[in-house]
Amino acid sequence: MRNLSVTIPDIGDFDSVEVIEILVGVGDSVALEDPLVTLESDKATMDIPAPSAGIVSEVHIKIGDSVAEGDTVMTLDIQNASGAENGVENGVGESKVEEKSSAPEEKPNVAEAEKPAEKHQNNLAREDNKTEAPETENSGLLPYASPGVRKFARELGADLDKISGTGAKNRIQKQDIKDWVKSALLKPADVAQTPSKGFGIPPIPAVDFSEFGELERVTLSRIKRLSGPHLHRAWLNIPHVTHHDDADITELEEFRQSLKSEAQNKGLRVTILSFVMKALVASLKKFPSVNASLDNNGQELILKKYFNIGIAIDTPDGLVVPVVREVERKSIFDLAQELGEISERARTGKLKANDIKGGCITISSLGGIGGTAFTPVINAPEVAILGISKAKIQPVWDGKEFAPRLILPLDLSYDHRVIDGAEAARFCAYLTRLFGDIRRLTL
Repeated sequence: MRNLSVTIPDIGDFDSVEVIEILVGVGDSVALEDPLVTLESDKATMDIPAPSAGIVSEVHIKIGDSVAEGDTVMTLDIQNASGAENGVENGVGESKVEEKSSAPEEKPNVAEAEKPAEKHQNNLAREDNKTEAPETENSGLLPYASPGVRKFARELGADLDKISGTGAKNRIQKQDIKDWVKSALLKPADVAQTPSKGFGIPPIPAVDFSEFGELERVTLSRIKRLSGPHLHRAWLNIPHVTHHDDADITELEEFRQSLKSEAQNKGLRVTILSFVMKALVASLKKFPSVNASLDNNGQELILKKYFNIGIAIDTPDGLVVPVVREVERKSIFDLAQELGEISERARTGKLKANDIKGGCITISSLGGIGGTAFTPVINAPEVAILGISKAKIQPVWDGKEFAPRLILPLDLSYDHRVIDGAEAARFCAYLTRLFGDIRRLTL
């Protein structure tokens, strides 16, 4: 028996390359040309084959080492030099040349030169043992993939450690990464996930602001701590597009003002929001894909036959979105009463869990504060949200002259996977026509 050192052959123009995978371990039997080690340069990966059949007696490298031409990576025990070198080619394990030795003549054991399938099973068994014993010499193996595939994974934020390869020797292919990304996008997000862990996006570096001046730390309210991850998931998972439009509500406002005395007798305050909700229901009936949710499989649209509208309410602790149910069945006065009640419960922290579930679309109104336009974030799993800014008197050309009209800015953010730009524009055009002539709600 003699020892044979396995060294790095000529690897071209590279001074050193990284060891990314060790394919065998001490005690393994290898055949001629069996891959022993995988190296990776900036442009390619390469396997170092066994120069002879034998048994691995020593491994001189570990994952992450840099090696160059002539470096020793392994030592093989060769039972019979001639047989080991020629056995695979001749199809037998017997030597044609006798070697003098004090020990009895040994013939290479054909069983030791494992068949590929058996060797693969033994390698799998060794991998299982590695998972049970974390501190083995081959722990921390890098995923088996080419540099181009690794770059592709980095661009998509894919974690190669979580991807199973379908290529030769479980090598990860580009299609494996695409399939993994699709699966990750369709998988329900973890509610406890923090923004810094989303889709491999690196967190914003920490800054010591104390070096610039005096500081005070204030704990975020519970509502903001809960809503933050939800908004972040929605922003990452949904391709947002926002369509801006203007609605002429001059006559609508006159009608609302005419209801003031009747509303006061009922102890109510009728706002423009009640009319927006009724007009929104009529628009959802006209465009059912806006009153929908995308199934987790990404292949089906769930059309809703009910009309529940979420209302974003500003509270001292942050925004909450209670839901008004069966809006289509309620009158303007009914909606005014319910809006007053849920607003009070929201501001006093008395909303129940069911009060914020089951919405079809959300309205976010900044009309009482100001602004001309904004981009509201979709309240997933809904596919659209309607933003309302402050109405203003503006000069509008009526064909003969400019006339003062009360204009309400509208902002519709929508999920572009479900709603395209033309449909969003038609939806808003229909909605603005309803605002312009509220009598259309009776049609």
